[in-house]
Amino acid sequence: MSTSPKSRPRKTAEPETAQEGAEPGSGAAEPVGEMRRRTEEYARLARRADDEALVFRPRDLTGQARRLHVRSTIIEDHQVRIDQKAAGAEEKFSVLSDSFFSFFRGTSLLFHRDMAGEDARMPTVLCLGDVHPGNFGVMPNADNVPIFGVNDFDDVIYGPFVWDLKRGAVGFMIAAEEEGGYGRKKQRKIARKFLHGYRDGMAFFAEHNTELNVEMREDNCPKIIRPLFKKVRRSREDWLKGRYLEETGRGFRANDELTPVSSRVEEFQKLVKALAGQNGIKAGGRHGPLKVKDVAMRHGQGTASLGLPRYYVLLEGPSENATDDIIIEFKKARRSALEGLVPAHDFDAGDQGDRIAHGQSVHLAQGDVFYGNVEIEGESFMSRERAPFRNDADLDDFSKKEWKRYAFACGRALAQAHARSDDLGQLDYDIEPAILQAMEPAELFFDDILCFAEEAVLRLREDHAMFRRDLELGAFEVTEKRYR
Repeated sequence: MSTSPKSRPRKTAEPETAQEGAEPGSGAAEPVGEMRRRTEEYARLARRADDEALVFRPRDLTGQARRLHVRSTIIEDHQVRIDQKAAGAEEKFSVLSDSFFSFFRGTSLLFHRDMAGEDARMPTVLCLGDVHPGNFGVMPNADNVPIFGVNDFDDVIYGPFVWDLKRGAVGFMIAAEEEGGYGRKKQRKIARKFLHGYRDGMAFFAEHNTELNVEMREDNCPKIIRPLFKKVRRSREDWLKGRYLEETGRGFRANDELTPVSSRVEEFQKLVKALAGQNGIKAGGRHGPLKVKDVAMRHGQGTASLGLPRYYVLLEGPSENATDDIIIEFKKARRSALEGLVPAHDFDAGDQGDRIAHGQSVHLAQGDVFYGNVEIEGESFMSRERAPFRNDADLDDFSKKEWKRYAFACGRALAQAHARSDDLGQLDYDIEPAILQAMEPAELFFDDILCFAEEAVLRLREDHAMFRRDLELGAFEVTEKRYR
């Protein structure tokens, strides 16, 4: 198992995984070296942004130059999947092509490179990194009780709090257009509600200091969130039998989503034992004997992570009759899309799986006890429990008022996650007053974020059109190489 994120030394950003170099004599640079070179170039750009009055960023590119930047960034971000001809790579590119909102969700690296080094004067928090309406939802806490909050920690990293607000505002605008069919004026109002919710939440936690023990449950959540809890009122037995287990209940069924790899049970039993030791999970109670019954590969899940290796592990439940079994997910951890791009600071969340586990432990106090980091075949994988009551909002069902209420609730949830950065994270000062002060004057602050968001939406729309054209022309079938 990996060491605690707080005890890890700072490291230079590394590529997602080691790849084989070019064939001898080809004159092409190794993909690993090329990825490292580009990562370091953007890190230098981010550092310059804090030292110089004016810095040219990728978002300043136009026309064909911007098209080439979009193409090369997306290829770089999917280097591993393209080189390995991963089945999920083609599927992901198809998803990104079909939906503007999916393109936004699946190109976080492209988005954040446009912000390299920005907002260095703003207070630092443990950023979620990929804020949008689809990354809030219902999930289990440590007591297996459903709660609402932020639910995707793949990109967590310490950085300026406004980076989450900027991406969140853009996400709400794009989702309100694509899922709600609203025009620019209403999009802006919905995004503003998200910002108001954040400020309202931050002011509340600054005054009451309850961010550690408050949870948004069915009994105390806003009215707009309650339907999410009602939709997950089904038994674990029905969930398991209806979607995952084969007829006898002894293992996973085989279908287009799951491919059983039962030969790896012993290997994953060791991983579960190590994870339990790391997180202090004791056998007994609802966790049962922590015995692995079966293992399966999971296909076609997520947007940003589509095409990355993912395993489901079936644990024997306490009744041992397949009605209360537990499913643990192991997903390949990737580096944060914000790594090397946020302004310089003194905090380190760790690398890959450690970093993701650290994010969950900070953002969701008393969260899923199975969140952790393991190593599989030399690569970092994050772990978490799959639960019958994991659920996201059906955005296309919202009315205009419901969009605003949902945006406000998400803003408050994000504020609570940020407010925990000084209690459970590495910040050594009271973060809430600093953030509230940085948001003054409030109306100017909101207008700045919304103007940024409107410009980003227009830029991303052009990026999406360029991507679709390049996809049709075969641009993402092979990776780029540097020749001499």
